[in-house]
Amino acid sequence: MKIGMAGIFVNDPKEAFKFYTEILGFQEKLFMPEENLAIVVSPEDPNGTTLLLEPTDNPIGKTYQEALYQSNIPAIVFAPNDIHEEYERLKNLGVVFKKEPETTEWGTMAIFDDTCGNLIQLFNP
Repeated sequence: MKIGMAGIFVNDPKEAFKFYTEILGFQEKLFMPEENLAIVVSPEDPNGTTLLLEPTDNPIGKTYQEALYQSNIPAIVFAPNDIHEEYERLKNLGVVFKKEPETTEWGTMAIFDDTCGNLIQLFNP
């Protein structure tokens, strides 16, 4: 069994779609702004797992998203090929990092703000 789609709550799917495609480099899988629906996919695996940019227009979604952020817990983890290269690329595009790349015994990680209400972790084992 494979994961077909994962979701992340975002403040505004239209703005999130712009950030996730133009800054992070994901590709459009489905974008229906009039329906507040945005789904993106990695260009490295265009037929792989998709990511639903889900609106926080319900009390559970907003509460969950805010609780994660306030607790400094990343909403999702992305695995770039080279975390240091991706960190520099994103930093040069103006992405705000809450934690610069740090190597520990289990891998290297960095955390940034996705401008859509979430902390995102980059991780390489």
